Amino acid sequence: MESTAYQFTLLAVLLLVGVMSSRLSSRLNMPVLLLFMGAGILLGAPRSLEFDITTAPAVEFANHIGTVAMAFILYSGGMETEWRSVKKIFASGLLLSTVGVLLTAGIMAVLVHFLTGWSWSWSFLLGAVVSSTDAAAVFSILRSRGVGLKGNLASVLEFESGSNDPMAALLTLFMVGFLTDPDHSPWWMLAILMPLKMLIGAACGFGVGKLGCWLFNNYKLDYEGLYFVLGIAVVLFSYGLTECLYGNGFMAAYCAGLTMGNLRFNYKKSQLRFNNGLAWLMQVAMFAVLGMLVTVRDLVAIPEGGIFDAVWVKGMLLALGLMLLARPLAVFLCLIRSQFNWRERLFISWVGLRGAAPIVLATFPLAAHLVGRSEVNESAGMLFNLVFFMVIASVVIQGRTLMLLARALKLDHPFRKKNRMPLELEDTGVMSSVLQEFEVLASSPCLNRTLAELQLPERVRVMLIRRNGEFIMAGGNTQLCEHDGVLLMGDRPHLHQLAEEYFPGNEFFDE
Repeated sequence: MESTAYQFTLLAVLLLVGVMSSRLSSRLNMPVLLLFMGAGILLGAPRSLEFDITTAPAVEFANHIGTVAMAFILYSGGMETEWRSVKKIFASGLLLSTVGVLLTAGIMAVLVHFLTGWSWSWSFLLGAVVSSTDAAAVFSILRSRGVGLKGNLASVLEFESGSNDPMAALLTLFMVGFLTDPDHSPWWMLAILMPLKMLIGAACGFGVGKLGCWLFNNYKLDYEGLYFVLGIAVVLFSYGLTECLYGNGFMAAYCAGLTMGNLRFNYKKSQLRFNNGLAWLMQVAMFAVLGMLVTVRDLVAIPEGGIFDAVWVKGMLLALGLMLLARPLAVFLCLIRSQFNWRERLFISWVGLRGAAPIVLATFPLAAHLVGRSEVNESAGMLFNLVFFMVIASVVIQGRTLMLLARALKLDHPFRKKNRMPLELEDTGVMSSVLQEFEVLASSPCLNRTLAELQLPERVRVMLIRRNGEFIMAGGNTQLCEHDGVLLMGDRPHLHQLAEEYFPGNEFFDE
């Protein structure tokens, strides 16, 4: 009992320290999740001095945790992705998340082969593991410094980061199967399995997403808390069902979230907030557990061959190859006929931060007991430790130079951070009115006019006005100023009319 209480207390302290240190991570230009990983390393360091990563049951546990965590993270990312912004760059984003991942893995395989001397199969496995990106870390860095991105850069980075993890997972799992039984998983099967599994995953995800919306809208539960349980069931069902049908479960989880996030259903706002918090919890748990898996002796050891054979040296060299060669070459090849100019392509090339996914994918060969069988046996966790160093190097180097490059390429613009509205209307299926905020632009016909002069429809009410970071109660003589945010409540047809008549340039979010 005392041991359990100690573990619970330690876990609570770890979460509190990580949450409170989020502001520190913003000042250091690196994601807060790295701090959780550092805490995991410190917690596991005493044991890891005598820790064999290839035989420890913790590896399989971390692999299961990572799989579930990735499903929830991808689902949450899909829910927060707006299709109206994605459809403008869909073709470019799809190329980056499929062909781009394949090209990155292939180019990295060449670098790994010549740098480490591994076989082509093992080299491609490592390339597949590190081929996906984590743009969520990018936006946290940009927003913490009040920086936004011009044009469609934010949209393409957001879509790519959400949709390229399934492709990387598919390549990794294929290579694990190939190394386990080459006769059962020949190379030519990749050309068939890759599109087939992705299509099955997308179809299942869309179907489960539609089913989830139907359940939320038509199945009335006696307790509101059960709707959160229903949301968890949707995520697990989308992944599990798709895997049973031999599809890509990660793609299904992302597509299920994307489908539900762009449809109307009851309790949607609470689901969005709940899944965002759940995704953060999954990332925290994953980074802490994976940090504990790192073998300290392998990280700091200098082999008999000299310092150039050290894990951290090879990891740094491979990270530089990934940042300076593999990622840029893949991006420029995929976007050669796209709408993006050379400056935007250069920036997209540099925004290739590696995050949670590569570390999770590195546990799959460990869980399959592959590492240590063949030419990688000079270090039990060589592949895992190389990936660890590549992720750290990517986040630190690219994270600290990201804003400088955006400013140098003149692709940044001020990011106006908005305080959350103190009023919120949850759609529970019993009310037709909605809340919508419109921004008063310089070209808006309502600029410098009072609310009384606008003569708003009878079924529309002005709830609040956001001005200079504060909220004010509105009256008939309240004059609208530029950059004001006007929170209106009313029926959808009337708000559509107001958006066209008084607030052009604003989109009506008819969810």
